[in-house]
Amino acid sequence: MEMSLPTELRDEELVVLAQEGHRSAFESLVERYQRKAYRVAFDFTRDREEAKDLSQEAFLRAFVHLKGFDRRAGFYTWFYRILVNLCLDYRRRRGRISLEPLDEEAAGVARAGEAKGISSAPDHEIAGKEWSHKITAALNALPAKQRMAFILKNHQDLPIREIAKVMHTAEGTVKAHLHRAVTALRRNLAGWIEERES
Repeated sequence: MEMSLPTELRDEELVVLAQEGHRSAFESLVERYQRKAYRVAFDFTRDREEAKDLSQEAFLRAFVHLKGFDRRAGFYTWFYRILVNLCLDYRRRRGRISLEPLDEEAAGVARAGEAKGISSAPDHEIAGKEWSHKITAALNALPAKQRMAFILKNHQDLPIREIAKVMHTAEGTVKAHLHRAVTALRRNLAGWIEERES
């Protein structure tokens, strides 16, 4: 049962159509959120293939359970909850996340610099890679809930209210997780910054 869809339907409208059996409506939701989903998964795994697999698995689970989706909640909040739970399960299975640096972000910054004609000196490049490793290690050292709150707030720009829904917790608890995460990151990175400045 297929039909051509207007390009700018709201999530709620796409969900209703998808629940009625219009596969193209669900495909539109996938297109809308696949990049964000990949970023969330990559932030947890630091592995491109695992991030692709986890984001695809989250969409598959969302599709399978879509009939039971309660439309009083937002689709993206419900979907991110599925994705984040998969990522946390992945992290528990792996024990620790690999220390692959933030290559994709670093590559994006480098490309932007090249486009503007800015060359990066080798010592700046080395310092950037070191910094990336330090940040990754500091993020990996955070407890899972603090890391999740930090990633959803700072990498996905979700508001506190939405993070609380995704994490099934109170907004105050999210704020506490964020405060503790930032404090721990500052503490973990402070020594390295001092070394670089001296």
